[in-house]
Amino acid sequence: MILTGPERAPDGTVDAGTAPPAARVSELVGRAGPSGAVMVALESDAAEPDPWLMAAASVYAWLGASVFRVPPSQADGVRQVLDMVASIRGTRPPSVARRGLA
Repeated sequence: MILTGPERAPDGTVDAGTAPPAARVSELVGRAGPSGAVMVALESDAAEPDPWLMAAASVYAWLGASVFRVPPSQADGVRQVLDMVASIRGTRPPSVARRGLA
């Protein structure tokens, strides 16, 4: 889930803070369990997709964070990153599957 404004996170969501250390996110995800959600806030002033923010989102998603608060200008890029991480983890099928023949 991606939040782009002041809207509230879903009930039961644990807030890890803004750009927290990976160890903290991992700890909170472990404590929250499979039914809990961990929120990470990422900030950027960039109008275009920010590579640092995309990289950080991918690491947090891999660790199990499932709610992200990002600036509106970064929401589309973060959505693509989260889809990619879910596909790699096997929790979501790839949007396009191609089979190469040699």
